[in-house]
Amino acid sequence: MTLIEELRKRELFYNVTDEELEKYLQENKVNFYLGADPTGDSLHVGHLCTFLVAKRMMNYGHHPILLIGGATGLIGDPKMQGERKMLTLEQTLENARKLTAQVHDIFGFEDIVNNYEWIKDISLISFLRDYGKEFNVNYMINKETVKSRLESGISYTEFSYQILQALDFNHLYDNKNCTVQIGGQDQWGNITSGIELIRKKHDFNAKAYGLTVPLILKTDGTKFGKSEDGKSIWLDKYKTSPYEFYQFWINIPDNEVIKRLKQFTFLSLEEIDEIEQEFLKAPHLRYAQKRLAEEVTKYVHGEEAFNQALKITEALFSGDISNLNGNEIEMGFKDILMGEIEENTSLIDCLMICKLAQSKREARELISGNAITVNGNKFSSLDKTLTKEDAIENKYLLIKKGKKKYSLLTIK
Repeated sequence: MTLIEELRKRELFYNVTDEELEKYLQENKVNFYLGADPTGDSLHVGHLCTFLVAKRMMNYGHHPILLIGGATGLIGDPKMQGERKMLTLEQTLENARKLTAQVHDIFGFEDIVNNYEWIKDISLISFLRDYGKEFNVNYMINKETVKSRLESGISYTEFSYQILQALDFNHLYDNKNCTVQIGGQDQWGNITSGIELIRKKHDFNAKAYGLTVPLILKTDGTKFGKSEDGKSIWLDKYKTSPYEFYQFWINIPDNEVIKRLKQFTFLSLEEIDEIEQEFLKAPHLRYAQKRLAEEVTKYVHGEEAFNQALKITEALFSGDISNLNGNEIEMGFKDILMGEIEENTSLIDCLMICKLAQSKREARELISGNAITVNGNKFSSLDKTLTKEDAIENKYLLIKKGKKKYSLLTIK
């Protein structure tokens, strides 16, 4: 199976700038690049698919170059919604440093460059004469993203972005023998601009190609990669914990999960077919989602983090957190943290603070009826006060009402 055939079967192929690319990739081991602007200090799940395509290409013997856009990040790729917020040089370069480390750690890419290094010394006159002269304004206006912004308005700064990205492809073509650029389908205009510049600067028949990956959308047409409350799912474990990351994948809907296994894992297509057959026998067991969550969490965060996420998940399901440490409790239960209490606060008052009871009378009834547990222990005394001895690590109190209602308190 060729690389392009595999990408098609995994629903990771959108378009190529030249049909010759498939044969070119079969007959040659090429240098290719993908870019990421350091508008943030971490990649998120929305970036993940294209980076995994780069990893697949690497597995076929091609050489990846990651371009961190230290210069282009200062300009901003035009968005459909409007102008980007401008970052300072210090912010951009710090973000670039963090992205470089992250990509190296997760994907193993060694060849990482920053376009700030070759763009920062180009004078305005040189930019206009050597590059701007090669671009026709009518051609630039007809790029999809630019065209969508003409009515609402677009600054000259963002309008010039595609020239800078084209300059990057030309630079890597000259200095690293890079002949292929990959990116999401929304990067088509920038990729073709680079190819046009290479041909104008070198030869019309220059070997330069582009390959685009489809934007990953949910079945309702919205962008993939955000949690139910609209938060981005980051690859940085300090921005999105491995537990939250695991939960994102385990909650993929049934009608999407097989597609995501193809796109986001390195399981063979034959293995995925077998998983699908098992999944269809008993969808309620969520076998496919469990495999998806396991594979992606292990790939991004490692086996230890996966095991920790699984441990927290099982504790949340059972309500028994006695085997969790403080860090794991905070990861798994931070959304239900209701506050901090003084030592020796009565259990009745705690139920009120946690909003597990609407009145002290109701709190007394719940305690008397053995409906309340604290860290898995039942207390039926109405005089019970909570101390550090009742808490895990002298700090954490998970209060459970019945089978499904939880609140977390910390104790001073």
